[in-house]
Parts: sequence; structure tokens; C-alpha cells
Amino acid sequence: MRRTPHWAAQHLAAVRVVLVLTVVVGLLYPLAMTAFAQLPDFRHQAHGSLVTAQGRAVGSSLIGQNFTDAKGNPLIQYFQPRPSAAGNGYDPTASGASNLGPESVVDQLPTAGQPNSGKPSLLTQVCARSLAVGQLEHVDGSRPYCTPDGVGAVLGVYRSGGLTGAVTRVVSLNQACPTKPFLTSYQGVAVQCAKPTEDYSAALTVPVRGNAPANPVVPPDAVTASASGLDPQIGPAYARLQAARVANARGMRVADVLKLVSQYTTGRALGVLGEPGVNVLELNLALDRSHPYPAKEA
Repeated sequence: MRRTPHWAAQHLAAVRVVLVLTVVVGLLYPLAMTAFAQLPDFRHQAHGSLVTAQGRAVGSSLIGQNFTDAKGNPLIQYFQPRPSAAGNGYDPTASGASNLGPESVVDQLPTAGQPNSGKPSLLTQVCARSLAVGQLEHVDGSRPYCTPDGVGAVLGVYRSGGLTGAVTRVVSLNQACPTKPFLTSYQGVAVQCAKPTEDYSAALTVPVRGNAPANPVVPPDAVTASASGLDPQIGPAYARLQAARVANARGMRVADVLKLVSQYTTGRALGVLGEPGVNVLELNLALDRSHPYPAKEA
């Protein structure tokens, strides 16, 4: 009797392994996990942890969403989430961060006639968001290294010896002409506005702290996006900052709004991991149930 060649036996064994693994890992295992996920204790999570209101899905408890009007303006009756860098904001198909770090302090200024051609630095994004939150909540939105008009307070300083020597020229790198620079002079030299088409790479980058408080009123999670861009929670401090606005819009007492904030605040995982958070969607839905907007007149 002829024996199967050694090379053929090896190939047949490999084919059998592929077929078995395909059935087990590619078919049986997924079906088993799908069936397991439909058990009563897991069905809600398996279907996306959807949150419903009046019989329809309005979001997920795991993914944040914006509460804005058609023009992108914050709705005053709702708590606002933290910023998002996922697509146009909280896009689950584009989850991710901005990938900008602490050295991102100089803007790419837009060219004339093309307002969308520029790109703000991380510092300017933080400054602009802090200013906007301050205006919305009627608090001081100033931050260190930010100008009063909400861009990064960064100078481009030219010296006679390159890195050393007397200052010969100073430019406010993030304030395009004809904007008036946030400083009139630096070490005796007048500060100029920036021209979008000019190259300032030879200048020394000098951030200016300014006189903003060391601990800004607007908390960090109000001005920075999460790593995923989908974080559904904000910190208790940011929620408390918004309480007065929401209470006024809905005709409630601030104390009652703060009680709801506490109710929807979750602690650290396992008591030690992460920070306490407030689920914005669930809190806003609770407000809609208890005090619908617009507020009814007494």
C-alpha cells in the first residue's frame, strides 16, 4: 500500500486545523457569545446601553452628545458636555483625540479670504472654550497664557544674537492683523500683530502668563476633550458651575438642581480608579421629566 507523501500529509493536517478553527472560532464562538449577550442581565449593554425617553431612543449612557441648537449654540436649559474631538463632536465612527500636546501653542493663522484655512493650537482652543464658558455661565473665563479675546498669549521674540542679545522685534503670533496685540510692548519693543503669510519660525516662542488666577473658575474638563472624544460624563465641579444657569432657565431653585447633580454623580471605579463623574444625558433627561422647559409661569 502506498503511503501518503510527507508533504501531502502536512498540508492535509493544516487544512483540517483551518476548517476546525473556522467552525469553532468563526461560527460557534460568536453564536455562543451572541446568545449569552441576550440574557436578561446583559441585553441592555449588548444593545448599546440605549437611553429612552417617551418610548424612543435618545442616546446612549456610554456616549456623550451635544445639547446645541441648529447653529451650534448651547441650549441654556441643558447641562453642557465637555468638548469632543471625535469628528464634528461625539461621532462614534471617528472616536479619537486631537493629538495636540502641551507644545501646541502657536496657531496656523487663516489666509485672507479663507477663514477656514487656519488651524488653532491646543492653547488657543483651551482659551477660546474657557472664554465661551465664562460668558455662558456669567463667570470669569480667564486662564493663564490666554489673551482677553480668547487666543493663546504667545509672543515671537527676535533677538540680535538669535537666542541671545537685545530684543529687536516682537510679534503676537496668534493675533492676526489688524487685531491689536494683547501687549503694547515687550522689553521696550512695541509688539506687532501677526501677518498670516509671514514666516515667524526664526522667532523665539515666548508664552506670557498674564494675571489670570492660578486656579481658573472654569474647570479643565470644560475646555479639554477626552481621549476617546465620546466621554458621556463631566466632573462635579463643571456640573455645579452650570447649575445656576439651568435652574434659572427652568424656573427651579439652584439647590434642587444640585440635588439632581448629586443623584447622577457616580464615584470612582472600585473606589480608587478615575474621578467622580456626572452623566450629562441622564441628568438632562431627569430635568426634562421633573421641570420641563420652557418653565411654566407660577
